[in-house]
Amino acid sequence: MKIAMIGGGVGGLMGALYLTKLGYDVTIYEKEHKLGGRMAFVERDGFRIDEGPTIVLLPEMFRDLFAQAGIDPESIELLLCDPLYTIRFTDGKVYTKYPGRERQLQEVEEQFPEDKEGFIRFMDEGQKRFDIGKPAFLEHDFVRKADFWTFRNIRNLMKLKPQKSVHQLMENYFRDERLQLAYSLQALYIGGDPYRAPAMYSLVPFSEHEHGVYYVKGGYASIIPVMERELRSRGTEIRLGTTVKRVLKKDGRATAVETESGLEPYDAIVYNGDFPGINQLAPMKKQKEYTPSSGCVLLYFGLDKVYQDVNVHQFFIGDDYKEHMEDVFVRGQKTENPAFYTFHPSVIDDSLAPQGKSVLYVLVPVPSGTEIDWKNDEQWIGRILDRMETLSFPGIRESIEWMDVRTPKDAEAFGLFKGGSFGIGPTLRQSGVFRPQIKPDDTENLYAVGASVHPGGGIPIVMQGAKLLADRIHSDLKERGGS
Repeated sequence: MKIAMIGGGVGGLMGALYLTKLGYDVTIYEKEHKLGGRMAFVERDGFRIDEGPTIVLLPEMFRDLFAQAGIDPESIELLLCDPLYTIRFTDGKVYTKYPGRERQLQEVEEQFPEDKEGFIRFMDEGQKRFDIGKPAFLEHDFVRKADFWTFRNIRNLMKLKPQKSVHQLMENYFRDERLQLAYSLQALYIGGDPYRAPAMYSLVPFSEHEHGVYYVKGGYASIIPVMERELRSRGTEIRLGTTVKRVLKKDGRATAVETESGLEPYDAIVYNGDFPGINQLAPMKKQKEYTPSSGCVLLYFGLDKVYQDVNVHQFFIGDDYKEHMEDVFVRGQKTENPAFYTFHPSVIDDSLAPQGKSVLYVLVPVPSGTEIDWKNDEQWIGRILDRMETLSFPGIRESIEWMDVRTPKDAEAFGLFKGGSFGIGPTLRQSGVFRPQIKPDDTENLYAVGASVHPGGGIPIVMQGAKLLADRIHSDLKERGGS
């Protein structure tokens, strides 16, 4: 049986790996001239740095999903970040996160002694929530809504406190506002508002301590060639630079894809892209309005030195974090002194730049879909560089060999929904059963996968979604063939 995969992002590639392992003939259509989607490199003058994701969470899940897809997980080298990362507050307080509970408890006792018991409760209760949430909500699709609305699921959901935001849940554990922030900012990893994203996303800061934060040797995007080689070895046809114009439907079934070369029939068709874009190719019967995730201003640097005494990951908190989030998610306006994140992988990986040099990446959360001209605002970018230079990267201005700037306008031009960097936003009404599902409506043979589709964003979670996709397609086609 033949399956079309529209899009060669990580969800599409993993979906193709699982499906070919099950014996299906998969053809991948990718509009760009390379695979990977937002998992790509910015490359210049012998420098190479991840353009998109930088933090590997849930390493055992990551490895296991690759193994199930038929890729030797040992072919991808994961390096534990130890420390995990540093958070720098505007009052001068520096809080460092570590793998494991004991070392972190020591850090809490030193920096925030009044919150020691709260941290212990956070980890103990976080383990219980993780043990509930992963099997109940990450490892099942909810194509049939009734599969979600069971007594057991509702009971489990209530234990994840969906009526609270991540930040509100952290107020139950920590008295100090800085710690509340330190354990809620992770909602931004998937473009969510820490003050509004449902508390189920508190599983992320728990998992960082319990399972670690990792880095892929050679860069996160280096896993794309590994997947491509395996797919080609299986005879998978990969059509780069090929745009799908539309998906043909007949009698309630998706039957073929149309490109410039004409029509080609398929037994199943999968859309791998920001989900709202599916309406341009195969309009859904029920059109919905979606809320995008946050946008990002991304600064990429090639430096003539390596800052050996800094952590790979750092967070710099701005003047007023809550007001910054209001600007991003509510007001849609510029924050003059925002929080930002830095990624300096050359500290642990010398393969990314010429000898003695390094790469650096800065991410600033900003509104999606705005008309703000971030790229040409030299004063705004300059203030970010000033803070970096003062707090952690002395002499950085003199060390810059080149700099690239990417904005929500660039993201939207690439195909990301309204310029949001993480798919649709992780709001309560766009999570779990309310998120687009791998079978998005009752059109037979039509499926979807990616960060905007259940179970959601984050590379291991998208990979899990690809596994759910392959299982669902296999079940549907087997049932259809049997009838």
